[in-house]
Amino acid sequence: MNLQGKKVLVFGSGKSGIGAAELLGQVGAEPVIYDGNADLDKEAVVHKVKHCKDIRVYAGELPQEVRKALDLVVLSPGVPTDIPIVKSFYEQGLPVWGEVELAYRTGKGRVLAITGTNGKTTTTALLGKIMGDAEESVFVVGNIGTPYTSKALEMQDNTTTVAEISSFQLETTRYFKPVVSAILNITPDHMNRHHTMDNYSMAKAKIFANQDESGYCIINGDDEICCRLAENCRAKVRMFSLEKELQDGAFLKDGTLVIADGGQVTELCRRDELKIIGRHNIQNALAAAAISFYAGIPAPVIREGLINFGGVEHRIEYCGSVDGVKYYNDSKATNVDAAVTAIEAIGKDIILIAGGDGKGQDFTDLIKNFRGRVKHLILLGRDGPLIGAAADKEGYGDHESCPNMEECVKRAAQMADSGDTVLLSPACASWDMYDNFEQRGRHFKEIVARLSK
Repeated sequence: MNLQGKKVLVFGSGKSGIGAAELLGQVGAEPVIYDGNADLDKEAVVHKVKHCKDIRVYAGELPQEVRKALDLVVLSPGVPTDIPIVKSFYEQGLPVWGEVELAYRTGKGRVLAITGTNGKTTTTALLGKIMGDAEESVFVVGNIGTPYTSKALEMQDNTTTVAEISSFQLETTRYFKPVVSAILNITPDHMNRHHTMDNYSMAKAKIFANQDESGYCIINGDDEICCRLAENCRAKVRMFSLEKELQDGAFLKDGTLVIADGGQVTELCRRDELKIIGRHNIQNALAAAAISFYAGIPAPVIREGLINFGGVEHRIEYCGSVDGVKYYNDSKATNVDAAVTAIEAIGKDIILIAGGDGKGQDFTDLIKNFRGRVKHLILLGRDGPLIGAAADKEGYGDHESCPNMEECVKRAAQMADSGDTVLLSPACASWDMYDNFEQRGRHFKEIVARLSK
């Protein structure tokens, strides 16, 4: 679609929506912004959009005359596709894109795209480092924090875009076609949005829907759902694995990360050379190695990226030590599986801070995975009591609640002995108390920093 002069509704006034409106204005379209929140500060939104003079913003109700004039709708990731107003756009015959689709259609170069329930941000950041070391023009975008739309017009024919793509973003793709795609894992998440695991899995599978035999799809060979989805993939499927040796793909062999191509095995690095900790991060490293290898990056460059990567903020991020107690910020653990991963990575003597917006999850598996690793559980947020109830049901009584993060950290510091670890790994989203998980994690780090003063 030639967007010049097209009237486009951008649904959502957050970071993604602003990025989409900016891009549309720069390519000559005529965007308007809509948000379902009737109390939205429309003037504040207008001031955020720099490249669209006098852009109109609608909140609450969308006038019929605006609807009738539209050529296209661009949804922000947070807008469900099954709500009545979005359904009405489809019924009206309007094309409905997500901001990823918009950015892909206006950008240049090739795309390496990563999805999965957990590990996306770490793998994307690591892949971005490897690609950035190897190539001149590389952008790292998407769910990692930089809207894809904000960089699309800077891309050139020689650009490689490394994109972290969520299930919400994939739902609204139509022609999105990465050169290399990857699905890291699939475990229950966002059931309040997708409703069933089948729906969630199929949203993830859209990452390879438009690929053909010219591309590659990297799959977790230890994940049954990923392997099942790959049966319908037309791209060349390659795997990464902690459990088995592969003819083609990346795997762990005798403590060493290796890549195999046609049975020829190349060593990359020892697992103890990685700066990122935990079994899950070995998986993330193998995934990044496989993606970059099949994107044409030489093994020595991949090795340097692997051993020099220090991790990402808010993902089992070391925040310092006070009186012999280590503090880790894992605010990005917004579901049970991610929190379990952090607990397993640290291993023992943990005082865990958890709670927030539980997104309808069952917390039984979180408690079952304590297995002597978690000495005490401190709960906060709206659904902290639900985690406490799950703990009681499983016979784990070492828990208490605090009203806010400040009190949680102070209480954890009082209880911790030298050699213990205080871990913020909430297993919940942050929206009940914070704007996002980043704000939550930074608040935790600020409080920890004050402990040592």
